[in-house]
Order: sequence, then structure tokens, then C-alpha cells
Amino acid sequence: MTGWLAREAEGDLHQRFVDPGFDDSGWEPVTVPGHWRSTPAFAASDGPVLYRHRFPASPLPEGRRRFLTLEGVFYYGDVWLDGGYLGATEGYFAPHTFEITDAARSGVAEHVLAVEVACPREGDPRAKRMVTGVFSHWDGLDPDWNPGGLWRPVRLADSGPVRLCGLRALCVEATEDRGRLQLGLTVDAPAGPAPVRLRAHLAGPGVDVEAEKDQTLAAGVNQLSWTVEVDRPPRWWPWRYGPQPLVDVEVAVEVDGAESDRAALRTAFREVRRDGWRFHVNGERIFVMGSNQGPAAMALGEADPAGLAADVGRAVEANLDMVRIHGHVTRPEVYAAADEAGLLLWQDLPLQWGYGRGARRPAAVQARELVERLGHHPSVVVWCGHNEPYPGPAASGSPPEKWRNRAALLLPSWNKDVLDRSVARALRSDPTRPVVSHSGVPPGAVREGTDSHLYFGWYLGEMGDLAAVLRRWPRLARFVSEFGAQAVPEAAEFMEPARWPDLDWAHLMARHNLQPQHFARFVPPDEYATFDDWRAATQAYQAALIQLQVEDLRRLRFRPTGGFLQFCFADGHPGVTWSVLDHERRPKAGLAALAAACRSVLPMLDPRTGHVHVANELRRPLAGAEIEVGHGPRRWAFGGDVAADSLAYVGRVDVPAGAAAVQVVLRQPDVGEVVNRYGPLVLSAGRPAAGS
Repeated sequence: MTGWLAREAEGDLHQRFVDPGFDDSGWEPVTVPGHWRSTPAFAASDGPVLYRHRFPASPLPEGRRRFLTLEGVFYYGDVWLDGGYLGATEGYFAPHTFEITDAARSGVAEHVLAVEVACPREGDPRAKRMVTGVFSHWDGLDPDWNPGGLWRPVRLADSGPVRLCGLRALCVEATEDRGRLQLGLTVDAPAGPAPVRLRAHLAGPGVDVEAEKDQTLAAGVNQLSWTVEVDRPPRWWPWRYGPQPLVDVEVAVEVDGAESDRAALRTAFREVRRDGWRFHVNGERIFVMGSNQGPAAMALGEADPAGLAADVGRAVEANLDMVRIHGHVTRPEVYAAADEAGLLLWQDLPLQWGYGRGARRPAAVQARELVERLGHHPSVVVWCGHNEPYPGPAASGSPPEKWRNRAALLLPSWNKDVLDRSVARALRSDPTRPVVSHSGVPPGAVREGTDSHLYFGWYLGEMGDLAAVLRRWPRLARFVSEFGAQAVPEAAEFMEPARWPDLDWAHLMARHNLQPQHFARFVPPDEYATFDDWRAATQAYQAALIQLQVEDLRRLRFRPTGGFLQFCFADGHPGVTWSVLDHERRPKAGLAALAAACRSVLPMLDPRTGHVHVANELRRPLAGAEIEVGHGPRRWAFGGDVAADSLAYVGRVDVPAGAAAVQVVLRQPDVGEVVNRYGPLVLSAGRPAAGS
């Protein structure tokens, strides 16, 4: 829909603007879908903002029904059509649909749609109520941003007397011999009992199945379940292990032999399970190597669809198996691209840090909506209820409470033990995927804990400390879903580098995520003559940390580590963050380090012990592999077979302290030559020398 107008609510305007005859000639044109702050008149507004849209009425034949769907209102909405109130909405990622059949038959020549949209600032960011996740409180976006608006399309749709208003598909079985899709149908019949016929068609590579069933509907909304079976289904695999055949599912409902409504989606046959913190897809154990991804853009509703899909391609090119959709629900293009590319997704409900008691009900409702909306995507392999259920930072640029008050990690709390339990119960309405109640909760005396967030070399200790800590507390190593360090991006014009060294440090901390207290420890700005030198040093430090810590975790492959997710992949705004791609998608040095460390076959050297290993993620052995370690003129050579899906210990070498460079080379006919290089920062496994 084009031709939207908007104005910020003031006085009693929110009561008068719904009248169809209201004079809106002085209102601002706005883009829908979009965010109100993208319009200059509302660039500093926190709303509420009133939207109006006029559109011509079109005839509605007898026996047909008409519906208005707002696919995304960020975050609260009140909706009127032709002055009549349709209802209220809450939640930014789920669609909201209203029947407007009576209005369509009212005889008016033009309809007037009026929507009041609110996305208020949280009064206490440590006791939030809105389920907006990282958009309301995070250290990876501009804290001044407000995402409010009609950020997804607004559509009209017609149906016959019976409407198919919801279609969910869950793969409950995907063996070599049989596949089963459990279809969940939401069917709306205005009167009952109403006999209908349901028809389903599954089409894809090697699949062409039709099924039908007769059903009698009660008046109102009916929830139906229907399982469709396929012999010898084509199975969907992560990109590293096989192809990604997708299946189109169409379901139609017929009344008296005529089609009344139809719905469609794309899914696949695949099974996923979690054994402790080891993920299995179609029965194959997978050592997960991945990253976290926040919103690809602050104005997510206006992001380029091709750019969203391109980020998925970049993740695969970086040898990542999984991306965690961190603290938000993203655009449909990302899920479709991940399905096609074979990239696994860890999907968070938008809960980030601390929430008040008023969040429990909307969070549980929206957890069910999350399953309904995304459950058919084979790429989504895990649901997570809440990221770090602790009070967040009190001020921009400061670390979360958990880094200052470690007791908060272990003690019971309303967020961990009440809110997250309700959310997890709702997510388990999908029985086909594992559910993580909350991320970043360590094990303790009275709780099992979940995955680990371990920022050694940034919030804690030195980059080389991770391995020693994990040896001492192996339960922390089960799945490390956050680690990393900040680095200055290539696209750094927002930092005004010409001012070096007198940057506006306070502004960069408040609006662009810079954490100067940690840079002062590891890459002190005052030790570098130019901005470019400092930027390069921050990127070198980040890259060294990623290489060392990824290899530390790969050396613990399944003993006990099931995988890892580096933090994070790409920025959504100009910032100094943990990302390896900046907001213009220009790579930092950390991207190459991450891609190299996540290769399927990787020879590795532990610089602290001299131990040499080979990680092989391939499902075939490497016969007759040759491994050479070189430092200057010195060479060490090893040879032997490397088993499939394994970590092989090769031997030990003596690397002298202060070595500037070492390389480990694996040669084998099936994989060619694989080279792994180590620079001085990794070899020292600690703080860089001044000016290096």
C-alpha cells in the first residue's frame, strides 16, 4: 500500500484522527513498510505516531470474505477502518489480521485505515515489558534508536466462506525410508457445523504427493492436525554434509466442491536433536561452528532483501555451520536464504537481559507465535527463550551486571525461574526441535546451566586464558555461544579519524558501542601514532583472539564441546563492536581468521604447549596425510591417517618463546594443501607489545 500519511500524537488527536472525514492534508508522507524515524519529521520521535491511509473500495461478491493483515506493527497498535475500531495489537514480528467483510459491503467508495502505533521507551531497562529484545536494550545498536512503525507490509486478502487462516508444518520424521509432515491448520468457519474437504499437495525433488480428508468444522476458529507421509523423502542437510532439497506444501479447503481458501509454505524433510550439547541432523553428529547475528540493519524493515540474503551467503563462505539470530526475529528473506543455503539457525525469542513481571504473558504468547511463524523452516534447529536473563548495563558503554556481580549468575531470579520457564513451555509446543530456556546461564550447585558466554581477552583475563579455564571447569565448555573482542571497523568515518588522537570518546561510547576501558587494557590508543595504526592493531588483536579461541574449542571437540558461536558476524549500524563485518559489509581482519579457523580440515598448533592436532569434519578419512610444522629454518614432519569426523593428535613441537611466525601445513590428495599460519599475537597468547 502506498499513500500513507502520519503525524505524531498530541492532545486529543488520537481520538479525532480515526474519523473518515478528518482533514489530514497537512500530514507528513511516510513509507510503509518502514520505521517512522526514517521520515525527517519524526527522526527524533519516540511516538506514538498516527498513520492514515485512504484506498478505493472494491466490490466483494456474495459469499466472499475480506481480511486486513498488518504483517508487522512495532510494537503496540490500535487499528480503525472507516471510523470503526478493529482491535489492538502487541508484538512486532507476528502478523495481525482483522475481518473487514462488513466494511467492504458498506457501499463506501473509499476506505480510510487509521492506525496508532506506539513503541515507548522502557521506563526501567532492567525491568522491561515489551518483547523487543535487542531493539530496546543492547550494546550492539545505537541506544537512541526507536524502531517504531508499520515496519512490515499491510495487505488485503479475500477468501470464500471458510478461511484457512493459519498453516504450520513440522517435520516429525525424516528417515531414509519415510518422511512425515505434521500440518497444523487454523480454519475459520462463520457457522457450523460446516462439512469441508481439505486437500494437500507436496511437491519437490522426488516428491509429488496429494492427500485429502473430510472434516466437519464447528462455528468459529478450528485447530486441526493432519499428518502427511512420504516414502523415501529427499532429506535436507547442512551445507557441509549434503544437499538442501525443499518441498512446497499447498493446502486448500473446499466447501460444496469449490475452493474456499488456500495457503502455502516451503519446508523440508530433516530431523534435528540435541544430545546434551551435541547437535545431530538426520542422525549425523555435527560439531557446530558459527556466529551470532543481531539485526542486519537498525531500520530492519527497510533493509535490502538481496543484502539480507547475501549475509547468509557470507556466513557460508566463512565456513560457518550455524548463525544465531541473536535477541530478535529477522526478516523472512533471511530464513528462506538459510533454507536454500543449508545454514543452521539458532532462533532467539526477543528477550534480552532483565524484564519485569508484566512481560510474562506477552512473552509466552509471542513464543507460541514464533513457533507458528517459523516452524516450517528446516534451517531453524533450536529455539532459545531468553538471552542472558540478568540485569543489563545501567548505562551505555558499561558491561552488563553479570560481569560485575557474578553471584547474579547462580542465584534464582524471577527472570530465570519464572519468566523463562513459561517461555520454554510455550516453545515446546514444537516437539521437533530442542529448546534452550535461556542462554548464558552457567552451571552451579543447584542448576544444570546452559551454554557459556566467555569473553576472555575482553571482559575477563587474557585471550590465552580460555583453554586453562575450560580444562578446570569442563562443564563451561559444553557449548560456548559467545566470545570475542571489539575492533574498529574499516568504514569508520563516523569516528572522525582526522581528530586523532582527540576523538569524541564519550560520544563513541554512548552512541557507537565503543568500550574504551577494555581497549585501554589490550590495544591502548595512546600507544599508536595514527588512527589507521590503532585500527589495524584492534583488528589484529580481534583476529588473533578468534583464531586462538576457536582452535582451543576445536581441540575440545566433543570432549566435551559440542560447538561454538563467535560474537558476532555483521553490524547493523556504524559501531565499534565485536563484529567481523562492519555496517557497510567491509571485512575486518577477524573475518579471514574466523573463516580459516572454521575450515572442515584444519591442522592446529597450541602455542602454549606445542601440541599439534588435526580436526577433520569430513565424513571420510584422510589417508596418508602429511603434516609439516615450520618455524624459520626449523621443520618438524609427521604422517599418518586421519579418521573421518575426528580430532587427531599428531605430536609435539618446541616453538621458542618470542617466535614471530609459525605455519602448520597438511598435505593429502583428497584435500590438497591446507596451511594454518600463526602470527606473534597468537604465539604470545596474550597482550600485544606496544606499537605492534
